[in-house]
Amino acid sequence: MSKTVLVVDDSSAIRQSVAFVLDQAGYSVVQAEDGLDALSKLDGTQFQLIITDVNMPRLDGIALTAKIRENPDYKFVPIVVLTTESQSSKMDEGKAAGATGWIVKPFNADKLLAVVKKLAG
Repeated sequence: MSKTVLVVDDSSAIRQSVAFVLDQAGYSVVQAEDGLDALSKLDGTQFQLIITDVNMPRLDGIALTAKIRENPDYKFVPIVVLTTESQSSKMDEGKAAGATGWIVKPFNADKLLAVVKKLAG
């Protein structure tokens, strides 16, 4: 059975590039366009990993991470924050909200896959 990854980003180009890399590596990908859309996808689907952007309309990645951590079914799913923000204050906010890791955009496919394999198996 393939592992399923939820990819959350308001940029469809970023979502598609992440999905393409993961798809090629044999992962199933579910896409969400922002935090609220992502929450609607947490419907019992088993995700091995969630990758989210930080800056999104409606519900940003930090708030999304905190909300996921409140959900008993998804409390322990690794969450990787994908962002252009490399300031440590944002990283600290992400960690405080419950993020597992951090990838700064632009990312390369190898680095993305290495993180995914480490966290999702």
